[in-house]
Amino acid sequence: MVKSPGMSVSDLLPAPATGRFIAAVHHFPLRVYFEDTDLSGLVYHANYLRYMERARSDMLRVAGIDQRGNLEEGEGVYAVTDLQLHYRRPARLDDDLMVMSRVTKVGAASCSIHQTVMRDEEILTQGDISVAFLTPQGRPRRQPRPWVDIFSRLMRGEDINP
Repeated sequence: MVKSPGMSVSDLLPAPATGRFIAAVHHFPLRVYFEDTDLSGLVYHANYLRYMERARSDMLRVAGIDQRGNLEEGEGVYAVTDLQLHYRRPARLDDDLMVMSRVTKVGAASCSIHQTVMRDEEILTQGDISVAFLTPQGRPRRQPRPWVDIFSRLMRGEDINP
């Protein structure tokens, strides 16, 4: 592609990887890089948490939930309150992975999400994550009503793609 007048360099480059909803499950693709692995060539266990965090953040963004805007306006942020992981199989350098995220519970100030890290059809890691919506001072606060509505629709299995 040749740069035309009025185009920026970023118009010529691919966008960062993003996920998408298939039905009510968010799918987030990623690749394992050398920095993700330990001396044995396997993905270091804590990196699965990073993969899941990226997928949750992307899921919220794709669903129309503006975490950054809420943070900048001083409304509040999500914080992990509970986390349970089950490691089944290791990922390795250059593996293409998919993190699937599904809302399982929504409350006035909380949300729970089940996440699965897969390589093709093989489950590598599963996790259940609960988050609370907190004020900038760290106290629980009701999450914005439109966000609760989005989470409730996802929990019911509704497609939220435009």
